Amino acid sequence: MMERRDFVKQTAAVAGGLALTPPIVRASGMPMPRNRIQSSRGIDPVLKELLLAAIDAATSAGAQYVDARAELLLWQSVSAREDHIEGISDSASEGVGVRAFVDGSWGFAATPDLTREAVTGVARMAAEVAKANAAVQPSPIRLAPVEAYGEVEWTAPHEIDPFDVPVEDKAALLLELNQVAMAQEGVRFVSSGISCYRTDKTLATSEGTIAAQRFMRVSPSMTITAVSPDRSRFQRRGSVVEPSGFGYEYVVANMVPESVERWSAEAVQMLSADSVEAGSWDLVLHPSHLWLTIHESIGHPTELDRALGYEANYAGTSFLAPPSEMIGKFRYGPDFMNIEGEKTSAGGMASIGYDDEGVKTQSWPMIKDGIFVDYQTTREQVAWISDLTGRTKSHGCAYASSWQSIPFQRMPNMNLLPNAAVDLSEEDVLAAVDRGIYMEGRNSYSIDQQRYNFQFSSQVAWEIRRGKKVRMLRDVAYQARTPDFWNSMAVIGGPSTYYVGGSLNDGKGQPGQSNAVSHGCPIAVFRGVNVLNTGR
Repeated sequence: MMERRDFVKQTAAVAGGLALTPPIVRASGMPMPRNRIQSSRGIDPVLKELLLAAIDAATSAGAQYVDARAELLLWQSVSAREDHIEGISDSASEGVGVRAFVDGSWGFAATPDLTREAVTGVARMAAEVAKANAAVQPSPIRLAPVEAYGEVEWTAPHEIDPFDVPVEDKAALLLELNQVAMAQEGVRFVSSGISCYRTDKTLATSEGTIAAQRFMRVSPSMTITAVSPDRSRFQRRGSVVEPSGFGYEYVVANMVPESVERWSAEAVQMLSADSVEAGSWDLVLHPSHLWLTIHESIGHPTELDRALGYEANYAGTSFLAPPSEMIGKFRYGPDFMNIEGEKTSAGGMASIGYDDEGVKTQSWPMIKDGIFVDYQTTREQVAWISDLTGRTKSHGCAYASSWQSIPFQRMPNMNLLPNAAVDLSEEDVLAAVDRGIYMEGRNSYSIDQQRYNFQFSSQVAWEIRRGKKVRMLRDVAYQARTPDFWNSMAVIGGPSTYYVGGSLNDGKGQPGQSNAVSHGCPIAVFRGVNVLNTGR
C-alpha cells in the first residue's frame, strides 16, 4: 500500500504534466503534515498504547467511562470544466479526541499532537470538563450497557483504494467524459469532478474494545448545461451519480460514456419540454429522486434528539413527538411500507463495524407494516424510550465527523424495503399509472422545521399516459405533508428496481458536523399528489 507521503510527492510531480492544471491547492492552506498515524490496516501497537494511556489518565482523574479515538482523514478532489482541469485539492488531518464520563456528564478534549504528554493532557482535561458539567447538569445521563469486543478490525468493502489511483488517471477520466458530453449538439458547458475520502480510525474504550477501522467514500459528479440556439433558454442535468461507500471501482463502473450520452441528450431535450400543468397527479418516483424524500421526511424526523427537542439549531426538531404517542401507534404509510435502519450494508456511507462508542453496528426496523416502531439511538438515548420499546441497548448511531469533534447521534443508512411478494419491474410499476408524472434525480427541495410540510423537484420528468412515458415535462415540483404523502404510496417495485442514493454532507449540531449517509429504495407510485408549476 502506498504511504501517504509518497502519494503527496507523486501527486505534486504529475500535476505539472496535466494540460492547464494549476499547482496542487491544499484545502487547509497549510503544508501537508508528516502523518504519524499510518494509513494501513490493523491495530497499530503505538496507537494502542497511546489510547490506553489516555484512558488511564482520564480514569485516574475521576472518569467512570472513557473512549479515545485516533483518526487520519484524507481528502482529495479533482475537478474539470469542458477541456481543462480546473483544480486539484489534497488534504489530510490527524489527531486524538478523548471523551470522559463523570457522574452522569460528558467532557471532551482533542489534540493534533500525538505525543503521550499531549494525549494524556487532553484526557485529564476531558475529565475536568465532565466534572464541571456534572455540577450544573439537572439530571445525570444513563448509559446503556455495551459488550466488550476486545481487539477487532473492520474495513469497508472495496476493490480499488481511491488513494492508490494516480491523480492523472482521475483527471484523464473527467476530460474524456467531458468530451463525450460536449459532442452532443446543444450542450455548451460541462463540469465534472471526483472527490475521494478515506478515514483510518482506531477507537479504544474503557469497557474493553479496541477497534481499528477504515472507511472510504467516493463522490463522482457531473453537471451538463444545454443552451437553446438563440441563447434564450438553458437547462441543466446534474447529480447523475450518487456518492458511495465503495472504492474507486464504483467511479469506473458508473462514470461511463454511455451514461454521459444519455444525460447530455436529456439536457438538450429539456430545452423543448412542455411546462407541466399544475394540479393533482399520480407520481412515479425513481429511487434516484425518492432517496432524498426519505432522508428529509423520514430520516431526520426519526432522530430521537430532534423528537425530544434537544436538537433544533440545525434544521429544526421533529413532528414525530412525543414518543409515547408515536411508537407503535403512528401510521407513517400503508401496510407494505417497511423502513430499515442499518449501518452494515456494503457500500453504505454510514456503514462501519463499530460506532464511536464501541457498539457493534446492526440493522433494525423503524417503520414496520406502515407503523412507526423505533427511533435512532446512542447509548445515552436508550433510557429515554426504553419503557416504550423494551430495548436496553443502543442501535449504534454515535458518530463524530473527525478526531476533534465529540460523538453524538447521527443518522444511519435508512432504506425503504422493496416489494417482498413479487419482483415488480419498472415497466410493471408504470403499468399501474393511467395519468401521471415520472420523476428522476434529485433537485431543489424545501421542508419545514418539524419535517412535516415539504416540496421537492426532480432533475428530469416525463408525463405518463396509460402506463407509458409519452413526453418530457419541465417546471415540475410536488407539495405534501409527510404522513399524507407516505400514505398515498400505492405500489412499490421489487428488488430489481432497488437503488442506493445518499448524501455526502448531512449537517447537524452546533458547532456543526457533517455525516455521510446512504438510502436505498425501489421505484414507487404515489396517488393524487399536488403538483406545482415552478416556472410560473
